[in-house]
Amino acid sequence: MLFSFTGIDHVQLAAPEGCETAARSFFSGALGWPELPKPEPLRQRGGVWFQCGVQQVHIGVQRDFVPATKAHPAFTVRHIEALAKHLTDAGYPVTLDDARDDEGVRRFFVNDPFGNRLEFMETNSSAAD
Repeated sequence: MLFSFTGIDHVQLAAPEGCETAARSFFSGALGWPELPKPEPLRQRGGVWFQCGVQQVHIGVQRDFVPATKAHPAFTVRHIEALAKHLTDAGYPVTLDDARDDEGVRRFFVNDPFGNRLEFMETNSSAAD
């Protein structure tokens, strides 16, 4: 092949109109992800962008918004128990899932303020770092 893939630049999550304040509260406030400036030509569309590790998460406005309750991105994390407690204490209940424990993967799910499902996971190798 004359082409190759190098990774994922960003994940787009949909949200309803007027979502920006709640998105900032959750993604920047609760998760601690820095907000990124949107390019000028895209600002009129609404939404907000965040940095998560080397990838970006874009929250985009969708007029006929319906939350993604099954399809979801999965974010890797170190110290997953601390994140789960932090989110729970902030009022975002987590759902623990042990389906991959025997693979050395600990994970949980949480909904963003708009009802989109998000997965957070940690492998035994990342826990040792």
